[in-house]
Amino acid sequence: MLAEERCDNAHSFHGESSYLVVMPKWTDVPRCYFWILMVATRLLFLGSLMIADTSASPAPDWQTYGGNPEGQHYSILKQINRSNVRELRVAWTFHTGTLKKSGASNARAAFEANPVLWDKTLYLATPFDEIIALDAETGKKRWSFDPGVDRNAEINIVTSRGVALWHSATRNIANCAQARVFVATLDRRLLAVDAHTGTPCRDFGKDGSVDLAQGVFLKDPLWYEFTSPPTIVGDIVVLGSTSGDNQAVEVPSGAVRAFDARTGKLLWSWEPLPWAQGNHPRTGSGGAWSVISADLKNGLVFVPTGSPSLDFYGVYRPGDNRDANSVVALETATGKRVWGFQVVHHDLWDFDVASEPLLFEFRGKTPAVAVTTKMGMVFVLNRLTGQPLFPVFERPVPQSDIPGEKTAATQPFSSLPLLSDLTLSPDRVFGKNAEERKFCHDKVAALVNKGIYTPIGLKTTLLYPGSIGGVNWGSPAFDPKTGIMFANVNQIAFDVRLVPRQEYSLSFTSRVHRKVTRYAAALGIQSSDIPVEKRFPAPDGAGHEMSIQNGSPYWIFRESLLSPSGLPCTPQPWGSLVALNLNTGKKEWSRPLGTMIPGRETGSLNLGGPIVTGGGLVFSAGTVESLIRAYDQRDGAELWRGSLPFPAQSTPMTYQIGRKQYLVICAGGHGGIGTQQGDAVVAFALP
Repeated sequence: MLAEERCDNAHSFHGESSYLVVMPKWTDVPRCYFWILMVATRLLFLGSLMIADTSASPAPDWQTYGGNPEGQHYSILKQINRSNVRELRVAWTFHTGTLKKSGASNARAAFEANPVLWDKTLYLATPFDEIIALDAETGKKRWSFDPGVDRNAEINIVTSRGVALWHSATRNIANCAQARVFVATLDRRLLAVDAHTGTPCRDFGKDGSVDLAQGVFLKDPLWYEFTSPPTIVGDIVVLGSTSGDNQAVEVPSGAVRAFDARTGKLLWSWEPLPWAQGNHPRTGSGGAWSVISADLKNGLVFVPTGSPSLDFYGVYRPGDNRDANSVVALETATGKRVWGFQVVHHDLWDFDVASEPLLFEFRGKTPAVAVTTKMGMVFVLNRLTGQPLFPVFERPVPQSDIPGEKTAATQPFSSLPLLSDLTLSPDRVFGKNAEERKFCHDKVAALVNKGIYTPIGLKTTLLYPGSIGGVNWGSPAFDPKTGIMFANVNQIAFDVRLVPRQEYSLSFTSRVHRKVTRYAAALGIQSSDIPVEKRFPAPDGAGHEMSIQNGSPYWIFRESLLSPSGLPCTPQPWGSLVALNLNTGKKEWSRPLGTMIPGRETGSLNLGGPIVTGGGLVFSAGTVESLIRAYDQRDGAELWRGSLPFPAQSTPMTYQIGRKQYLVICAGGHGGIGTQQGDAVVAFALP
């Protein structure tokens, strides 16, 4: 079992800036799929435990992000099922038009929204927090509200994963009194608008807005923003934040806060790293940038926390940094900490908890929470106590040689089957030919590689799994009838090193530029031939990230581990859909998710998650392709694929109106990983 919880006096840092690393844009070169990343996811039901979940009351609609507050990404609907899914057709398509408005940040926009449904209306947010309400049957716009986010301002992560709905306990048709739509914005505001009209709720905060920059430490507002929807429980609105965890030692507070849904009044605030406020230098974050799930019956919210700053250099934050890199249970009414479980001690790899915690009934009787991680491990805990329901072992890990760095002596390892590999050896690399295999072999052989949790040092180090996962913000889906969880998984490596500040000079930049040019030349193109709007705006060139880590002696250099043709050096599949039975602890199946080489099942880099339905289906997109797929829950067989106008780095949703079930997904690509950008919301239905 997990060792006794440790005392800690560490620093903290957190953020989702972790997929800004990456490679040339894969769509730019027909003969190679360029991706980038960083800153850069059944067995036959015979043998599965058919156990009902009593923690939630599944409904045919989709009123919250992911379908329900428990983070199950599940729908009971079954009109669309294994027998007829091949007949799905596009019912309607809506274009938001958001990229028609000019702005320097457009090139980095990612359409990651998961729409929600109420009163036959779909509500969603564009990457710039514009709220749009659509007729759920026809896709026609009912209204829109633009909060006026400055597109020419510096924005770290340009996305919104969605909005949250609030309903009055008593019916009241007065303005804003019956139903409200909430969005937390890139420029640090919590907004409430009327669900019927889209007009601001003037009695909320100041004219419909609460300034989220007030009441928290903000040395540099640039690194403080909101990308995930709030979680609403009754009349309480709970939200975390994101910050630039690899940019500076002193980053904004990681506070999780709760506000009154009617007035906007602050109800409580919880700091993951309270000691950081008095630390010198002041470190911070450890906040929750992903979605917070809720246990309505037991009055708890489950907070997935991020890395403490700096996430690759921990000298200023000694100790385990308890409650960073964790799932933490808080009382919904008070914000009081009930328990916490840390998945990584003293994080040096940007292994924040990116997934929404999944709440379910373990074997039909024990309230449980499953935590999926970037490392590809799954931890299943009693959600009332935090005690593991499958054994967790503390194992010794390599130690750092950076002066002053005190690496955790051990790290927690789950006894459940891995969703992705933890190790990579030179003889397992991929290459499309002998020359590329040798390139990748030699590249991996030259890296410092002592397995997962190899500390980042001055020599180039293998980071595998990479910071994108494993499982990222797309989070898993769960079928409460069978106890089987489904997750989109990545298997992509990085090479990373700390660069002494005095060594970072034009000569280093020129070496990076030469490497980028060499990659481009291998593809028969000149880097200058790539249009500016199609280049990844990384600090020093496509495929690389050099982050300043201000306040420390080092920069951090990180790049995806690719062959000269731009394909990953890691073994296939590069992306997978994996089914794990959370009642038995048995992996049911795993299959490649998408492809990066036409005609081959290589799996694909993916961002976004699956959903599971009562029709025996798992729906998933998220890959670099302009496709959404349906899989058989029993064995992972692909049953259908639907064409999209753009790739969908997002999670689908489903609902039924009258006699027709719809499957909806936001397809607008991702400026951060180089897929084609767009603005489409697409609905599928049976003829």
